[in-house]
Amino acid sequence: MAKKPENAPIVGYMPEDVPSWGAMLSLGFQQVLTMFPATVLVAILTKFDVGVTLFASGLGTIIALLVAKRKIPLYYGSSFSYITVVITVMSKYVPDCFNSTAVYCPDGVRLAQVGILCTGLFNILIGLLIQRIGKERLDKVLPPIITGNVAVVIGIALAGAALNMASANWAVAFITLILTIAFSVYLQGKGLIGMLPILLGAIAGYIISLIFGIVDFSPVASAAWVRIPNFTLPAFGDGRAWGMAISVALIAIATIPESTAHLYQMSLYIDQLAKDLKRKPLEIKKLIGLNLVADGCNDALNGLLGGCAGTNYGENNSLMAITRNYSVAVLMAAGGIAMALGFIGKLAALINTIPTAVTGGLAIYLFGVIGKQGIALLQSEKVNLFDPKNLAIGAVILVLGIGGNLGLENGLFPFKIPVLFPDGIPAIVFAAIVGILINTLFILLPPSRFGVKERNNIE
Repeated sequence: MAKKPENAPIVGYMPEDVPSWGAMLSLGFQQVLTMFPATVLVAILTKFDVGVTLFASGLGTIIALLVAKRKIPLYYGSSFSYITVVITVMSKYVPDCFNSTAVYCPDGVRLAQVGILCTGLFNILIGLLIQRIGKERLDKVLPPIITGNVAVVIGIALAGAALNMASANWAVAFITLILTIAFSVYLQGKGLIGMLPILLGAIAGYIISLIFGIVDFSPVASAAWVRIPNFTLPAFGDGRAWGMAISVALIAIATIPESTAHLYQMSLYIDQLAKDLKRKPLEIKKLIGLNLVADGCNDALNGLLGGCAGTNYGENNSLMAITRNYSVAVLMAAGGIAMALGFIGKLAALINTIPTAVTGGLAIYLFGVIGKQGIALLQSEKVNLFDPKNLAIGAVILVLGIGGNLGLENGLFPFKIPVLFPDGIPAIVFAAIVGILINTLFILLPPSRFGVKERNNIE
């Protein structure tokens, strides 16, 4: 792999670049720190084993990077899109455990694993199909007006979660937020330290939390130094598992546009860095099929081991956009660190002592950047927002996705579909479905058929 000359100024890392060991480990740890709160939170909410989820996140990331031939720099963590359907599975099939004070429900996990594995296989099949039929046909079904607005929804719809975390201590959250922004803006071009704003912000927030006296070290004292994660196998022999597998697998409707949007975003920023470094642009946005195959391999691994269903993380994409670090070697180092955390109880417990308010301050920034990257995608693809078709698709996705997630109970549209969505359709899924259907309508009945002329875009 190519290495940056030692005397060259550090302005960023392309996917093929390999930083020094010190830089690679520190940058990798920052990636882990970025994904850790959300990945662990999903495991806690769904009562999956935290150690398995961390281990599978790291190993799944490494496998996905290898499947993608080290060309697509994405980190994989637990997906929020699957929380509702997994909780439904748990509540229906293992209510005694799920409704108790237990932190882990293995019988429910084994049932959910079948659906997570099916999600992986579904993504792989879609990815292979796209590789066969080409990107152009996918663009008709999932044009940037859909993927860009889905990215906006994913970021802004998480605003409530960010503020809920920040509300644990508003002072600590806002101090963390302001310091993190300051690090990201004023340390640009300052070498390695300029590429660590999130890590520096988290450390600063942690120190502030110590001063405020809100750090609880008791979990570290009680944690074992080494623990074996609770790996489990899917309950293939349980008939109930197949009844809910489709329901879990169909959540890929949300994660496929999300993953596509992330790929477009990363392609935009990587090619801009390539231009600055006077290198050839990589145009990884053309690797949509390969990207979905990598996504599927990650989910298949989670399904086999007992980790939460995953997705490539917008938070980590935001971090890479902020730091201009897209090194695959760094992401593989991050995967190794995450795998180690699954076994090292004391270390995992120490990271888990980061107060919720600190992660809330970081989340306000990172979730907002996810949304802004969606807007950047719309700009870079020169989406014509003077065209009523695009206005209609984008407007509906934004209102259904953001409004539904923040305004409806549990973020669910009350359209119950037996087996598939027994409690209602998650807002992000529903927004993506409706957006795709409206776009399909315009494909089948193009306005030009009725004598309508397309409006000009801004030059």
